[in-house]
Amino acid sequence: MVPKKEWVERGFIDEPAPAGTDLKEEIRRMCREKNAVVLAHYYTQGDIQDVADFIGDSLALARKAADTDAKIIVMCGVHFMAETCKILSPERLVLVPDLNAGCSLADSCSAGDLRKFRQEHPGYRVVSYVNTTAAVKALTDVVVTSGNARRIVDTFPPDAKLIFGPDYNLGSYINAVTGRKMLLWNGGCHVHERFSVEGIARLREQFPGAKVLAHPECKGPVLAMADVVGSTAVLLDYAVAHPEGEYIVATEAGILHEMQRRCPSAVFHPVPPEVSEGSVGCSCNECQYMKMNTMLKLYNALRYEWPVVDVDPAVARQAVKPIQRMLELSR
Repeated sequence: MVPKKEWVERGFIDEPAPAGTDLKEEIRRMCREKNAVVLAHYYTQGDIQDVADFIGDSLALARKAADTDAKIIVMCGVHFMAETCKILSPERLVLVPDLNAGCSLADSCSAGDLRKFRQEHPGYRVVSYVNTTAAVKALTDVVVTSGNARRIVDTFPPDAKLIFGPDYNLGSYINAVTGRKMLLWNGGCHVHERFSVEGIARLREQFPGAKVLAHPECKGPVLAMADVVGSTAVLLDYAVAHPEGEYIVATEAGILHEMQRRCPSAVFHPVPPEVSEGSVGCSCNECQYMKMNTMLKLYNALRYEWPVVDVDPAVARQAVKPIQRMLELSR
């Protein structure tokens, strides 16, 4: 089916499902009939995670995209994740529920700016966080995720000249734990930048036995208060290994759905964002881009096999090299 003009302009299909439609049942039926697989990040809404074939962090999703034999991949996450799927599985049809689901971190580093920065620093190799566009990955020596960044950086000689981008906080953390002095790109995640140190302090006073779990994209003062620092998967694994615990969680609140599902006896408290003067605070810190993925959009994406994500073949040929290098070093 050809998308309507207004759908193309919006970047998603908001056509209502027929009355009485069980969206979860219909999504699963279409997956079977179309040989489609639904991949979802931990930060998406709970109902999206429940209907997905596979949920995970960026590394796990990249591995799944590389290994799947499905004809269609539907990536419920953000745009750079769908690009990664297409780069790793160029013969597959890659769909997203909403083309507008971007990433503030990926937006903080353009290919043109990175190219210029490399020219200004001859002899340096580039380590790029997976939260980047395909064009940036094409200028990269190796891609990393928050879960494997330290391991991959440690494969370089101690005196290697490295540029790390775009997440400044993650790069600072890796510099601190490895003793390196990588040049850091000044980018950040709009969610992890906002976690409140005061909020953590208040939660610690209220729940003195709770462990603080923090993602390394958080600022240094937040990480300094954490008992466990790690990727989304690492934080989840820690909770699963201690299922009776109580936790103060400093990462995007979508992970609480899987944490609670796998640790029903545990108690989780989301760290609130910083609140500017005059604004109204909330108890959680969410990525509005991840939340653009909805059940109706997922249903329509499968129904119409659109929106489609493509990557320029010339860019993909270069971008796949640092991604494959990451996957090799992560085995």
